[in-house]
Amino acid sequence: MPEHKRSVSTDSDDGPAPPTQPGGTALALAKRPRTGGGDGGAVVAAAAGPKRTSGLQAPIMHLTGHGGEVTTCRFSASGEHVASGAADARVFLWRTYGDCGNYGVLQGHRGAVLEVQWMAGDARLITASADATVGVWDAATGARVRRGRRHAAAVNACCALGRDDGNAFASASDDGAIVLWDARERRPAAAVAEHGAPVTSLAAAPGAALLCSGSLDNTITCWDVRALAAVHTLRGHSDTVMGLAVSPRTGRYLASTSLDNTVRLWDLRPYCSLPNRCERVLAGAPHGFDMSLIRPAFDADEARVASGSADRTLTIWAVRSGEIQYKLPGHRGCVTQADFHPREPIVLSGSRDKTLFLGEL
Repeated sequence: MPEHKRSVSTDSDDGPAPPTQPGGTALALAKRPRTGGGDGGAVVAAAAGPKRTSGLQAPIMHLTGHGGEVTTCRFSASGEHVASGAADARVFLWRTYGDCGNYGVLQGHRGAVLEVQWMAGDARLITASADATVGVWDAATGARVRRGRRHAAAVNACCALGRDDGNAFASASDDGAIVLWDARERRPAAAVAEHGAPVTSLAAAPGAALLCSGSLDNTITCWDVRALAAVHTLRGHSDTVMGLAVSPRTGRYLASTSLDNTVRLWDLRPYCSLPNRCERVLAGAPHGFDMSLIRPAFDADEARVASGSADRTLTIWAVRSGEIQYKLPGHRGCVTQADFHPREPIVLSGSRDKTLFLGEL
């Protein structure tokens, strides 16, 4: 690991004090001016030192501007853009490179934005909100092109299903329903099932044949979206499942976070030799008493998995060994979201401290 990176540590950090390089050189934080198109700004941590590993302007970029806790954040398919949603009911659009300028603000929800996802490409986004609606947005204009009303309670999760036309997506709610949508239509295409308990999280496997949902009943259900039927029920967590992610290249692995203070890796292959499909239990990212939805992520090569935690850090494990590779401090509140850049060794995190970090690995 390059010397200027944040090192692995089991101690939480009480604030975003800049790390110190070997030899006593501190990373200098410089406030960048806010740009048009939104009210967010970015703080750049810049330093001379070892060879850089990404195209970021500095090894660490600190993005500020949200007026509420950041609940969700994602890279676009190209990696050129970042979308973040927050308790202030807004979605901010940021540029990944340069000054990480905030170039757009999507407004229209009347409650916290609980999840944001990019659809195929960089042109559209979908959002799930506590106002019991889902939204489809044009990233170029900032306009909401569809508003979906089907749920009777807060919509906790949404995910694109990745079919060839790029219009299918799913949503899940506290009302226990999982609903399938077509982005071109206002009415839902189908309802998968009533889960029987509030559904907290969704993740779709590549190809969209398999949709996984996490629930308040401590289980994960895998659905065949073509047959609208359950295929597997994954049991092992001893408390509510709070976040899911499917490995993006092969769809082999599912990562889940839970209030039981563990992250689990599950094998989704059709012919799995493991009795309960649980391949590994990862420790080091506690939920504590924080009830936030904490969403994990895989990198593009499926070699690493990351999760935030209530200890204000972002933890990254090696998928094959389960060893902690990075324990990244900096946030002042629970880290609610992790995401990896699709092409470069860059990790993104969002937090209840109302800010985001971009950092190169």
